[in-house]
Amino acid sequence: MKRSFIVIMSLLLVIALLITGCVPKGGDEVKEPTDTPSTDSSATPPSESKKEAKILRTNNGSEPGSLDPALAQGTHESWVLDHTFEGLMKIDPDLKVVPGMAEEYMISDDSLTYTFTLRDDIKWSNGDSVTAHDFEFAWKRALDPELASDYAHQLYYIKGGEAYNTGEGTVDDVLVKALDDKTLEVTLEAPTAYFLELTAFYTLYPVNKKVVESDPDWAKNASTHVSNGPFTLTEWEHNATIKIRKNENYYDSASVKLDGVDFDIIDDENTTWQKYEGGDYDFLTPLPQAVVAQMKDNNNPELIIGAEVGTYYYNLNSKVKPFNNIKVRRGLSMTLDRQTIVDKIAQGGQIAAEGVVPFGLPDENGKEYRDAVGKLVEYNVEEGKKLFLEGLAEEGMKIEDFKNIVILYNTSEAHKKIAQAAQEMWRVNLGIEIQLENVDFQVKLDREKAGDYHISRAGWIGDYMDPITFIELWESNSSFNDAKYNSPEYDQLVKIAKTSPDPNERFDAMRKAEQIVMEDMPIVPVYFYTQPYAQKSYVTGVYKPLVNYPKLTYADINK
Repeated sequence: MKRSFIVIMSLLLVIALLITGCVPKGGDEVKEPTDTPSTDSSATPPSESKKEAKILRTNNGSEPGSLDPALAQGTHESWVLDHTFEGLMKIDPDLKVVPGMAEEYMISDDSLTYTFTLRDDIKWSNGDSVTAHDFEFAWKRALDPELASDYAHQLYYIKGGEAYNTGEGTVDDVLVKALDDKTLEVTLEAPTAYFLELTAFYTLYPVNKKVVESDPDWAKNASTHVSNGPFTLTEWEHNATIKIRKNENYYDSASVKLDGVDFDIIDDENTTWQKYEGGDYDFLTPLPQAVVAQMKDNNNPELIIGAEVGTYYYNLNSKVKPFNNIKVRRGLSMTLDRQTIVDKIAQGGQIAAEGVVPFGLPDENGKEYRDAVGKLVEYNVEEGKKLFLEGLAEEGMKIEDFKNIVILYNTSEAHKKIAQAAQEMWRVNLGIEIQLENVDFQVKLDREKAGDYHISRAGWIGDYMDPITFIELWESNSSFNDAKYNSPEYDQLVKIAKTSPDPNERFDAMRKAEQIVMEDMPIVPVYFYTQPYAQKSYVTGVYKPLVNYPKLTYADINK
């Protein structure tokens, strides 16, 4: 798209400015080339002051279920939210957790009370001031049991948060309080080393109290959506496109080079790759696996293998026979050839899973957590088949009964190929025939929550840099425990890991918990993620945090 700028000067001054490279910037809204520009009643000749707007074009693989931070639950939502909202803290281009909406913070000597002082110059996209009251309102709203936020547990670290969310306390018991417009005080249940990083996570983003209270449907359409980040939502054609534009009210807008980002919503990776190759996109993730392999072989400079802390796995619904049987679950895990999947199918530098917690997370000594836990999964066809057949017999089932078992996955060529590989491996190694079913991502998420599946493809990207972000998933009351796993011993270890002030005790608890869940095998880990993406040579300034999709906030286009 192009942008016309109105120059309220004489023709000679315009020419002088252009010669020196000083082109005045127009208003907030980016216009199409056919729009008639005006900042006053005078008109500028079409041949003068036209400038191409910097709109980065890409794809968001699925329709967001919600662009309300409290209700979002996946990367198909968070990638947009991370560019339209900002928390008290944020992850900067150096991958450090730094103040965002907060200007500074203080932590009490006992590490239980955090006092945040907000910046003076922060505003919502509608011009309202962002206040500490907005944060208090947003966090208590996310904990409100009536809202039914899947991510409410991320606020359980706040004293009184879990009690309120589970109906055992009241909102007044939640110790987050705006002391004034600029000061937010938060008291935690126990010292939490990663709490500052957690405030950069989207569930803890603020929402505009006045807007939300006046319009319950504020987040469903661009016309009513209000945010506080570097970009603002200007268009949302559901299941088709999302457009965000630079938020001139953002305190650091001078550092934002893009005028906006256009997201298509297309779930077919081959289609999106063709659009990238054809010049319709400037940036693209994810990529078809065959394309990643080819780009790697050709040393294509547009391919970037982004580091990521995440695990790709299959849920086994333990409420449905025969997946209630540990031998069946272990048999399926032991007969899945993970190395072949990463080498021959995924082909993006992924690592065959050794447990549920991926590499890249530090332990209590700042060393690699994974090293001390070791490899907790194995490929052993003979033992796996023995266990599988024993488990089937215990459930009164036969191999033939598996013909009605279905692997559920969200529509994606990559997920399809991996599911086909698992289907074939289990056919060859166990003699079973399993069916495949693909659905829209949000439909998959909804069916998992309802327990309406047998085996489902899943993945988890860490929310912050601590192993508990994975370990807590299979706590019996976790809203993301889609495998319906239940182990009192495991729950107790998770509780210790979340509440102990002793780093050694909490990491020992996490290591023991991971060993238990990998013995019971309610899920089948497949591989540890990377995030390959394609980026045109003229795009700069993109950075990739380990726990986020690529950040486009400070990207630039220089054609």
